Amino acid sequence: MSRPHFQFENDLAARGYTRIAGVDEVGRGPLAGPVMAAAVVLDPDNIPEGLNDSKQVTAKRREALAEQLRAVAQVGLGVAEVDEIDQINIRRAAHLAMLRALADLPAPPDMALIDGRDRPDDLPCAAHAIIKGDTKSLSIAAASIVAKVARDAEMTRLAGLYPGYGWETNAGYPTKMHRTALLDLGVSPHHRRSFRPVHNILYQEK
Repeated sequence: MSRPHFQFENDLAARGYTRIAGVDEVGRGPLAGPVMAAAVVLDPDNIPEGLNDSKQVTAKRREALAEQLRAVAQVGLGVAEVDEIDQINIRRAAHLAMLRALADLPAPPDMALIDGRDRPDDLPCAAHAIIKGDTKSLSIAAASIVAKVARDAEMTRLAGLYPGYGWETNAGYPTKMHRTALLDLGVSPHHRRSFRPVHNILYQEK
């Protein structure tokens, strides 16, 4: 399997871009919890070893890399909460989280490399969308790791407040255990009511 590289960033730097942010989100698929995005501007001279798509890295390694990235790179984090997801739909909420992550950077970027097929509206800078970007661009891979670690930590925190759904292990995704708990315990304030499995339970209750 090919690993992410720095070629996109090098090519853009050769064209005069000086602050290139990789942007990725995590949490489109879960039934519960926010969607989170990260934006990362790497220092070309100090890129942590082992950056990869967050799904290809163990949880322990992800946490170590996220800590390293916060020390040597510029990092922004953005969140769209459950009520926003339900109001504007998950795609637009994911884009909103990306915009907030870019706004959270210490200084504005002049280029954003966005993971996925399409780019958010109202971007503050030029941008390229890269399909499967977290497997191709080191900056996007870095963002995927930061976003994943932040969201997993938030879901573990919420699991302490609303035990029984298994969020500390399933991060809100629709595992069999989570679906069973949803039927047994009912819908929590952190479930996405616009998502069909949650909506159906609420509808049946009525």
